[in-house]
Amino acid sequence: MSTSASTLAFVESPVQLLNVLEWAYARATAAGRPLDAVPSQRGRRAAGPGTEPRPRPPGPLAPVRIVVLPPTDPMSRGQLRRMAALARDEGCEVRWQEARGSRLAPLKALAALARDVRAASTVVVGDPFSRYVQLLLTLVRAEELVVVDDGTATMEFVAQTARGERLVRWHRVGGGGLPGRVRELAYAPVSAAARRRFAPDPDPDPAAGRGRARRVEVFTSMPVAPHGGMTLRANEFAWTRARFGPPRLTKGTDLVGTSLVETGVVDPDRYLDAVRSLTLEHGATRYFAHRRESPEKLRALSRETGLEIVRPDLPLELIARRGPVGRTILSFPSTVVHTLPYALTGTGVTVAVCDVDPAWLTGSASPRAKSFLAGVTDTARDVHRLPAQAAPTAG
Repeated sequence: MSTSASTLAFVESPVQLLNVLEWAYARATAAGRPLDAVPSQRGRRAAGPGTEPRPRPPGPLAPVRIVVLPPTDPMSRGQLRRMAALARDEGCEVRWQEARGSRLAPLKALAALARDVRAASTVVVGDPFSRYVQLLLTLVRAEELVVVDDGTATMEFVAQTARGERLVRWHRVGGGGLPGRVRELAYAPVSAAARRRFAPDPDPDPAAGRGRARRVEVFTSMPVAPHGGMTLRANEFAWTRARFGPPRLTKGTDLVGTSLVETGVVDPDRYLDAVRSLTLEHGATRYFAHRRESPEKLRALSRETGLEIVRPDLPLELIARRGPVGRTILSFPSTVVHTLPYALTGTGVTVAVCDVDPAWLTGSASPRAKSFLAGVTDTARDVHRLPAQAAPTAG
């Protein structure tokens, strides 16, 4: 990869790559002034189709080289390859760099990327919780560090950095016994260094070899407020709206799946009950599966509810924008209750979110799970809220 461009982005999921494109589109025209918080979307969605604000025409993106660090699961890799093709169509340079799959893969990737990482003046990352990204940050000399959304994890990232806490995913619970604790201790210096990198440095010390201030920007659709000199810019999915749609609307209702079962947060039987109830109450006909949902779970959902299971080949924001899509989209607390109102502005689509009853949580769910999921729902803007009682609990 050449070192001519000064902006380098690292992505590990399809939605991260989408949000890098959104950032580059906004940066190309310096769109979006710094904000004190992401503004409310209320009132942005028109009452019906045909009244959508006219987005500016698609144009060139700000120059950015994108390094894809793919996971191992086939669904994610397939979506990433299709997103990479879209990025190349937009003029971006994309590099596919395997960093998993063997014990030596991370070290080989680190060695292959080291020169480009050190040369970049702006580094964009999509998952600040990723250990591999944190390892790459130890090599960063960039004047600017940008964090784009990796779903609702952005909310936790901003909150944890504001409190000066260790970066830990909200659904993660301790485990691994003694070997796990040893790994944590060995990795602690890398994690601490990453936290320092995410702290803006408005008064650099010339004696330390830093001639310019380090800037930290968060480009997000999530309801967060910046802190400590951090810059916040709203991701309104302007590239998606300019590039695709508006969608054709169907008369039906679509249901968006979640990986809360796969991450050990929600009990599988309670989840099946909830999906069955929502299907009957709202007449849902399609279920857009999360890329991490297991085939066994999806077969059970189809068998028990009669829903058509759709496995999207791109992030849902693009799928919904291209259409066809239902006039109502139902979701559990997840990223899409914050992103779809932006992507579908003015189309007449209603986004509704169903609360997760605490009784649905597994015994192994993290102590943070209940409050985090409630926060995702409570802060969702321009969505219709459904009570958890719409999905019956067992017992």
